[in-house]
Amino acid sequence: MTTVALFARLKLRLLAGNLRGDLQRKLGFVFTLVAAAGLAVLGFFLMSLLRLAPPDISSSLVIVAFAFFLFGWMVVPLMAFGLDDTLDPAKLSLFPLRTRRLAVGLFTASVTGVWPAAMLIVTFGALVGLASGAGGWLLGVPAVLVQFALCVVASRLITTALSSALRTRRGRDVLAVAALLVVLLAQLPNLLMNGGFGDPAAMLHAMAAVLRWTPPGMLAHAIADGGLIGLAEVVLVALLTVALAWLWIKALARALVTPDVSTQAASVRRESGLVDRFLPDGPLAAVVTKELKYIRRDPRYRVGWFSAVLVTVVLSFSLTRTAEAGAGMPITLSGAGALMIALQSINAFGIDGRSLWMNAVAFGSERGLATDLAGRHLANALIAVPVIAAIAVATGLLTGQPGAILPGMLTGWGALGIGLGVGSVTSVVLPYTAPERMNAFSGAAPGQGGLAFASAMGATVGIGLLALPIVVPLLFGLLWVSVLAPFYGLLAEVLGRRLAARIGFARTPELLAAVSKPT
Repeated sequence: MTTVALFARLKLRLLAGNLRGDLQRKLGFVFTLVAAAGLAVLGFFLMSLLRLAPPDISSSLVIVAFAFFLFGWMVVPLMAFGLDDTLDPAKLSLFPLRTRRLAVGLFTASVTGVWPAAMLIVTFGALVGLASGAGGWLLGVPAVLVQFALCVVASRLITTALSSALRTRRGRDVLAVAALLVVLLAQLPNLLMNGGFGDPAAMLHAMAAVLRWTPPGMLAHAIADGGLIGLAEVVLVALLTVALAWLWIKALARALVTPDVSTQAASVRRESGLVDRFLPDGPLAAVVTKELKYIRRDPRYRVGWFSAVLVTVVLSFSLTRTAEAGAGMPITLSGAGALMIALQSINAFGIDGRSLWMNAVAFGSERGLATDLAGRHLANALIAVPVIAAIAVATGLLTGQPGAILPGMLTGWGALGIGLGVGSVTSVVLPYTAPERMNAFSGAAPGQGGLAFASAMGATVGIGLLALPIVVPLLFGLLWVSVLAPFYGLLAEVLGRRLAARIGFARTPELLAAVSKPT
């Protein structure tokens, strides 16, 4: 009990420490708190509404939802911001604690926080929507708690077992490829329905029939059953959770004594770039060359670009199979691809980290900072422009709308320019540190996760608002407006870059501090 109380107090102290940081850190914490509270209320409400649905529909939906929760807890920490940067076993390897006590403490820290509390509240909503009779309510409470414990233990087991591999470049590249299977799997029901393979209700019942015998499915069935069979299912899944916890302890013991392979030095070769053959020698060419090398060699860049292109390709394949796919589909998908690519530039200085001070010394003025941003944007455009063109051509041919290829291409290029302009501003207004070694626990420095999320959401909203002058006429069928999209995007990029240079140069000390946090 002492270990539980100690780690709970430590986690709460870390959370409260966000309120004693700078303004950006406080805003990030408040944003995270509001988002988690909103998710909890909305999720509980939607799950509770299942009580109004027919029993077979509500039971199938809860079975699928519980399985989805477990799958999300296992996969999302590996591919997104990470579950919690305070749970990395490498940071606790020197603590004078035995492995079992450390595992108890890590479990306590895992369930302490706003997001775990939000997910627990959403899960309890299924109890309200599904339980019927005294037996369902009596079994529902332990079933929900076992479901929550199963999600946490399975998540910790996977991230701990893969923590060493995910610190290497090869491990991150393999994970990026594995993301393809995850995204395709998530799109499988949509592809089947669009292809006319079945109605949604039949697919739901078929999926629930398969997931019924998984641990989350057994717990959901136990809530609906409320009898001896349900009691046996809860006990069986609880024993399985204990077994997974034992495996987690073994993986944790191994992770604590395994050296971090990401600290091994890599060979560096000297090579001359091709940019200097087309651009005059100077700061602009230097920045473009550096950014292109980063994109090619840094796993953080490769994973981001791969994810952006992958999501766009999957959306293209899914949406172009619908019967309603028309002339607007190539334009929509080209704009969506440009948005996904532009979101890779919303924290332009984060990956530079502590080395940004050398850039700050080099540019030394607003004009120099604007040149630095221009070089970063040009390097991104050298890759993004042909990618967006390929998306427009592919979607135009797949939908049988070759006349929409050029409008889609031009609209995508305009959206890219808008995204780069907005990304310049967010890079200096909401900067955050990108971890030097990507792992399963963090996508930003401790305390900056909410700031990173706010930056992404703010950039998405900003791009959407600035794109309205182009999007609205296109919605009314005025395709000739797409001719103006690249020029409008270029104007947004130039104005955004100049505004970012003015703001960023005045905030250079704060910018350096924000991207230099220890990770």
